[in-house]
Amino acid sequence: MLDEWVYLVATDGTNASYLLPVSGGPLRLYPLTIYTQWIYWAMATSLPDPGTFLPLPAATFHILIALAKEDRHGYAIMQDVEQRTGGALRLSAGTLYRSIQRMLDQALIRESNERPEPALDDERRRYYRITPLGEAVARAEARRMAELVRMARAQGLVLGSG
Repeated sequence: MLDEWVYLVATDGTNASYLLPVSGGPLRLYPLTIYTQWIYWAMATSLPDPGTFLPLPAATFHILIALAKEDRHGYAIMQDVEQRTGGALRLSAGTLYRSIQRMLDQALIRESNERPEPALDDERRRYYRITPLGEAVARAEARRMAELVRMARAQGLVLGSG
């Protein structure tokens, strides 16, 4: 597993940031040359151990799941969580946006600059994307939960094998 990462922050007022893997040797930032209008500063860092984030609050895990396949805005995240849980979990706006702010601070997610066509979008919406760290943390949490289910099953608390 890669343990060297670079954290890039745009200084053009967009609050855009990226956590990118560094694959040995000299740091290469070629993909970022398309952003010639942005000025970046970079700081090499080690990817935090995903286990240090565990256990995740339920809201955080559900938000990461909602962002695993596509970028979403806040209300779309709320709808996804409610639909995926069959209405068993409804994130309030306060819980959602406090969680999002914490996840942004922890680099588990970032704001996305990609947006739908203007006719399909509301310019006030902010879209969020899972980061490589967020994906690693979500995978670690899923493994942790699977191990808990395995232990409960071994004690006869969960029926079935699947």
